[in-house]
Amino acid sequence: MKKVILSLVLISTFTFTNAQKTKIGAKVGLNLANANITGESVPSMSSVANLHVGGFAEFNISKKVSFQPELLYSMQGSKFSQAVVLNQTVYNTNNTFKLSYINVPLMFKYYPQEKFYFEVGPQIGFLTSSKLEVEVSNYGTNTQDAKELFESLDFGLNFGLGYNFTKRITSNVRYNFGLTNIAKTESGDDTTINNRVFSVSLGYIF
Repeated sequence: MKKVILSLVLISTFTFTNAQKTKIGAKVGLNLANANITGESVPSMSSVANLHVGGFAEFNISKKVSFQPELLYSMQGSKFSQAVVLNQTVYNTNNTFKLSYINVPLMFKYYPQEKFYFEVGPQIGFLTSSKLEVEVSNYGTNTQDAKELFESLDFGLNFGLGYNFTKRITSNVRYNFGLTNIAKTESGDDTTINNRVFSVSLGYIF
């Protein structure tokens, strides 16, 4: 973490001395989020669609390479179906984990052409909210807090590509590969959960 903070400070210093090479913008887009889960008797997870929104700054390093830190509010999660037996009665349930993060992607961009680019970089996520929505067939829906089930920090790696339509309008697609286990587990519990998010964004450069 100290190395990350130091890197950001150095980059910020470089930016102030090269202000003419800096682009500031905002972006919004769609998340298709899921979770990779392993362990004993774990359910099969499927994707949920939601949104992300935030801002970015792009700093030119060279003619073809730039660095783009971002600050995003990202709604993620996953869902699964499960039959629960209680008092010899079977209840069919549809369950959705709704996770909200403040994500900080640190993206390095390479432009093989003037408008088209590839990007890669690490990401740190700060969990701000976690809810479990349980829908029981013929009985209704209940939502409860589930923050105690998940770690507060998430580290991942992003891969993507994008296209600048004009000097003001930009777009990109990105895949976030979660590297850390976000499940809070006790001794003897081998459950692991990793975030997986495919996103599509549209941005505006001020």
